[in-house]
Amino acid sequence: MASPATTAALRPLDAMDTTVSGPVEIAGVVAAHLELLGARADRSPDRAGDGITVSGRGFDSVSATVDWGAPGTGLVDEATVQAATGVMAVHGRRTGLPAGLAADYTATATGVLAVQGLLAGLVGQSRGAEIGHVAAGADRAGLLAVSQYLAAAGADEGEAAELAPGGPPFTSAEGVLFELETLDPGAWAAFWRTLEAPADAVRAGWRPFQFRYATACAPFPPVLHEVTRGKPLAEIRRAADLSGAEVCVLRTLAERHAEADGAPPWSFLPVGGESFQRPARTAKPVGPAADGGPLAGFTVLEAGRRIQAPLAAHLLGLLGAEVIRIEPPGGDPLRGMPPTSSGVSARWLALNRGKKAVEIDIKAAADRRRLTEMAADADVFLHNWAPGKAAELGLDGQDLTRANPALVYAYTGGWADRLDDAPMGTDFMVQARTGVGEAVRPEGEPPAPSLMTLLDVLGGLHGAEAVLAGLLLRERTGRGVRVDSSLLGAADTLTAPALARIGRGENPRRPAGFRRPLATADGWIAPADRDARAAASHDLTALPSAEALALLHGRGLAATTVTTDLSDLHHDPRLRGAVHRDAHGAPAVPAPWSFA
Repeated sequence: MASPATTAALRPLDAMDTTVSGPVEIAGVVAAHLELLGARADRSPDRAGDGITVSGRGFDSVSATVDWGAPGTGLVDEATVQAATGVMAVHGRRTGLPAGLAADYTATATGVLAVQGLLAGLVGQSRGAEIGHVAAGADRAGLLAVSQYLAAAGADEGEAAELAPGGPPFTSAEGVLFELETLDPGAWAAFWRTLEAPADAVRAGWRPFQFRYATACAPFPPVLHEVTRGKPLAEIRRAADLSGAEVCVLRTLAERHAEADGAPPWSFLPVGGESFQRPARTAKPVGPAADGGPLAGFTVLEAGRRIQAPLAAHLLGLLGAEVIRIEPPGGDPLRGMPPTSSGVSARWLALNRGKKAVEIDIKAAADRRRLTEMAADADVFLHNWAPGKAAELGLDGQDLTRANPALVYAYTGGWADRLDDAPMGTDFMVQARTGVGEAVRPEGEPPAPSLMTLLDVLGGLHGAEAVLAGLLLRERTGRGVRVDSSLLGAADTLTAPALARIGRGENPRRPAGFRRPLATADGWIAPADRDARAAASHDLTALPSAEALALLHGRGLAATTVTTDLSDLHHDPRLRGAVHRDAHGAPAVPAPWSFA
């Protein structure tokens, strides 16, 4: 192929053309993101056509196909994919019954993954690899979304915290729903002590509250809910201010629509002045398999914690990059977080297997210099430190790109400095502040953020997407790039269909009973959205699931069984790509794309 033209493009896909078709819920995300990245995208994706293509500016065409699942598996839409991949089971842990997310979560994730694949293909082409096609499916996106919960379910030991119904949000005396957040047990105790909660309930409540990110439930003592229901919101806010905890009142989708700024979910800022000398392109094109993936030969330094940045780096590793984790002296403390497989945290492995690790004390000047030297030889530096910390340490984008003008400096944060009154930038607080708590529950159910880490995962996907776009922009311009992504951007992508309904004067919430599984004699069945009303007219409670499915299929209705035990995903014939065991014996989900 011809060498991609060096341009002054401000966006990675400026002056490139796309066509988009496929399942509308997935293709709509793809079209929106490609257009925001600068491409002339098809604004009317539909189910017809041959898939997605990106071409122009000296690149060979890269195509993508997206679907719900393999033909004949019964995975035909968002509801059936959520049911089969365990999403309904995890989201339903708060109430103890499987429940569908009213938002199109796996479709959104699949759309972002497809864009990642297209960008990776173009980056690979720029280094001489022959990459013409990528495939992404919602079934694999669903598995990726539950990968940490699946890893824990298959670990050598049981959960560190009880899996039982319960959890936030809390309610004030006025009936106002709010989220509470703190990462400090002292602040937790002080908050409840100020509200005069029973000391034994406060002690018993901390562990399930702390582990709710890992377990998707928080069965703390019900008396804590009773305490807040007896206190006015003003008193609850004072308790938070005095203790160092934070509260966030659940916002509605209408409120979010009124304040939305329309900003993309990521931003790109070229850094440095003169263009750098880009590495020589491979003389003989190689395919993605022989090359180890489209990012083979790239080095990513990751200083990530919890989920968002580690997941972004994990995806870049799956694409072939060498990922080196920057860990504190003594190593990442989350390596030992139970449950473990062969002594290593199963959840930690879900995000970090295959990465190298280097211990760096970022508080020590000598180690900061060492990290800067490492960045001088890297392609990407990725972190999710607290806002302002990188600049305080002298490790911000301007600092590291002075050492390496070719660096893609990536920050995955909470709010992207887009809200003046933003609370702590954690998954559940962002869900509360942006209306996600309303978007994921149908009409008739109280708004409540999902205790499944929806935005941490989707934010990690956005982070990897931003890095790939930054790498492509670097290849096109010959300049380093700073890229920023956020949980707020992930929330905006997820709620975009609901906010669009508001713009059309429609109810943003789905109707009562939406994506509610149907009970059978031995489990649950989830009908496809289009067939839900007809399927609900049948009483299936006396029938085994297999017979209930046969009955619905005989009437021309699409449905599938709901996975309630995540261990069953290992051998589920509905899912493409086997869930396997890694070297530690921990369950590992397949890569979310395939390249050709």
